[in-house]
Amino acid sequence: MVIGLTGNYGMGKSFVLSAFKELGAFVLDSDEIVSQLLQNRQVILKIRKILGNRVAKQDDTLDKAEIAKLIFESSALREKLETLLHPMVFADIQKYLKKISSKKKLIIVEVPLLYEGGYQGRFERTITVFTTRSTALERLMKAGVSRSNAMKRLNAQLPIKIKKKNADFLIDNNGQKQKTRRQVESLYHKLLEEMV
Repeated sequence: MVIGLTGNYGMGKSFVLSAFKELGAFVLDSDEIVSQLLQNRQVILKIRKILGNRVAKQDDTLDKAEIAKLIFESSALREKLETLLHPMVFADIQKYLKKISSKKKLIIVEVPLLYEGGYQGRFERTITVFTTRSTALERLMKAGVSRSNAMKRLNAQLPIKIKKKNADFLIDNNGQKQKTRRQVESLYHKLLEEMV
C-alpha cells in the first residue's frame, strides 16, 4: 500500500514520517528528492532559465534562500518551478517504488503539495498532519524562521482545513510528540490490518 502524507509548513510532516519509519514502514521524502535534483547540472540550468542567474552562487550551486524568496513572492514563478520539478520528483518516486514494492508492505511518501498539485490519485490513501496556524508559527519561529517568511509559505499552501477534509486519515500534531507518536502507531497498525 502506497500512502501520500501531507500537511502544511511547520505542522510536523517530517516528524510523523520518521515515526512511521521507526515502526517499520518504508518512507520517501519528496523534499529530499528535490534536494538531490537541485544538484543536477541540467536541472540547475533549467532553474536559472526560469528564475534568473541571481539564484546561482559563485560555485554554480543554487542559492536556496534566494529561490525561496523569489517563489514565495511570485506565484507565477512558483508555478513555473513546480511545473519543472514535480514530474521529475514523481519519476524518481516511481523508480524507488519499483525497487522496493515487493519487499515492503507499507510505503509512506511525504508530498507537501499533494492536494495543490492534484496528486492524491497517485496514492491508495492519504494522511494529513495538522496543527493550528498559531502552533505552526510558534514552532517555526522557535526553529529560527521569521514570522513573515513563515506566513508567506503558509499562505502559499491550501488552507489546512481543505487538506483535512480531503484526507483519508488525520494526525493531530497540536500536542506533545508522544501523543502524536501514539496516533501514528495506531494508524500504522490499522493500515497493516487493512492490507491482510
